[in-house]
Amino acid sequence: MIRVLLADDEELIRTALAALVSLEVDLEVVAQAGDGRAAVEEALTHRPDVAVVDLQMPRLDGVGVAAEISRALPACAVIILTGYGKPSMLKRALDAGAKGFLPKGSPGGQLADVIRRVHRGSRYVDPAMAADALTAPPCPLTPRELEVLRLAELDTPVAVIARRTHLSPGTVRNHLSAIVAKLGATGRADAARIAVDNGWLP
Repeated sequence: MIRVLLADDEELIRTALAALVSLEVDLEVVAQAGDGRAAVEEALTHRPDVAVVDLQMPRLDGVGVAAEISRALPACAVIILTGYGKPSMLKRALDAGAKGFLPKGSPGGQLADVIRRVHRGSRYVDPAMAADALTAPPCPLTPRELEVLRLAELDTPVAVIARRTHLSPGTVRNHLSAIVAKLGATGRADAARIAVDNGWLP
C-alpha cells in the first residue's frame, strides 16, 4: 500500500483528488493539508510515501514544500500539481527535489500512475511541460543586470540601488536602460515582470 499526502488550498479540488486516489486499491490517503506549512507538518507526522502538493498555496508554495520534505523525509517523493506550468517553475521544482510535475487538468488515472512511478524511484514530468522547458529562451541579461533588476523590481530609487551594488548612479541608469532594451520592455516594472515570467528572476 502506497501512503499518500494530498495538499491543496482549494478544498473542493483536494476532496476530489482524495476520492480519485482512494479508488485505487494500492493507494491510501493518510493525510490532507490546506496550505504549504500544514503540508510539511502533516508529512512529518504521517510520514507518507508520496506527497501530492499544489504549486500555488498560502504560507509555503509547492516548491518550498518539496524542498522541506525532501530534506526532512528523503524517502517521501513529492509530486507538484499546477494549473499553469511555466518552464522556470518546472526547473525550480526539480531543483527543490520534486520527483513529479503534472498539470491539474490531467486524467485521474494518470495521477495514480505517476504516484506509483515516483514511489518506485522514477521521475515524471508532463511531456508538454518538458518540451516548453527545453525550448525556453535563455536569459539575455548579465548577472550584474539581474542584480540591478532584482533591486529595481521593488521600485527602489537609483541612488539606493547604486549604494547596494557599489555602482555609481549613472552606471545603474545605464544598466536599467540596457535591461529595458534587451527585454523589449516599456519600463523597469515591465522588465521585472518579463524576467519573473521567464524564470530569470526567482
